[in-house]
Amino acid sequence: MTGRGHGKVAPAIRVRDLHKSFGTLEVLRGIDLDIARGEVVCVIGPSGSGKSTLLRCVNLLEVPTSGRIYLGEVEVTAPDTDLDRVRTRVGMVFQQFNLFPHLDVERNLTVAQEVVLKRSHDEAVEVAVAMLRRVGLEDKRHEYPARLSGGQQQRVAIARALSMGPQAMLFDESTSALDPELVGEVLGVMRELAQEGMTMLVVTHEMHFARDVADRVIFMDGGVIVEEGPPADVFAAPREERTRRFLDRVLAR
Repeated sequence: MTGRGHGKVAPAIRVRDLHKSFGTLEVLRGIDLDIARGEVVCVIGPSGSGKSTLLRCVNLLEVPTSGRIYLGEVEVTAPDTDLDRVRTRVGMVFQQFNLFPHLDVERNLTVAQEVVLKRSHDEAVEVAVAMLRRVGLEDKRHEYPARLSGGQQQRVAIARALSMGPQAMLFDESTSALDPELVGEVLGVMRELAQEGMTMLVVTHEMHFARDVADRVIFMDGGVIVEEGPPADVFAAPREERTRRFLDRVLAR
C-alpha cells in the first residue's frame, strides 16, 4: 500500500475477520482491513451498511462479537485491554459535537488530559491552546459551546481529540450535522491533518473530499467491504455493479 511516507512497518490499524451483531442483526460480516501509518482511508456506502459500526469497534465503543483489532502491534480486543489507553491512542470525532456545555472551550480540552493522561493543569492548558491554534480557534478558548457555530464546535471537538496525542483519528460523518456553508471549515481542518501525515479513517458522504484527500476509498454495503482502491479507480471505473449504482445515485445529487 502506497501513500504518504509508508514504510515496511506494522500497519497503524489492523482489522481481522471482524463481526458485530446486535441481537439477530449481523451488522459487520467479516471485515479485514489494514490502514498504514499516515494513510487516509475514506469509507463510503449507503446508510445501514456498517460504516459507523466499524469505526466504533476500532476504538471499542462497540465491542466486536468476534474478530481481532490491532493498533500497531497491540491487540486491543484482547481480554485484558485497557480501554482508556486504547481511546487515547485513537481519537474519534462524531456526527454530534459531544462537547460539555457547562465547560468553556479550554476546559473541554483539558479535563480528559488531566484525568486520563495525568497531565498537570498548566501542561494541559498549553496543549489545549496549541491544538485550538491548530484549528484556528485560539481566540475562542474562553467561550462556551452554545456561543459557537456548529462548524466551530466541530473544530473544537477535533482539537479535543488531538489534545490526547492520538496515533490515528476516526471521523464518523463529522460534517453531516452542519449547515452546508459550515462544512468547508471542518473539511479544511481535516485536509490539513491529512497533509501533516495523520492516520485517518473517515466515514463520509462528502465524495469530493474522499476523491481529493483519501489515499484509498472503501465502499461498504451489507456489512462487508464490496470494493476498495485508489479514489481515481473507485470513482472513475468501479469494478462492482453495486458500487457503480451507489456512485451514480450520490454523484447525481
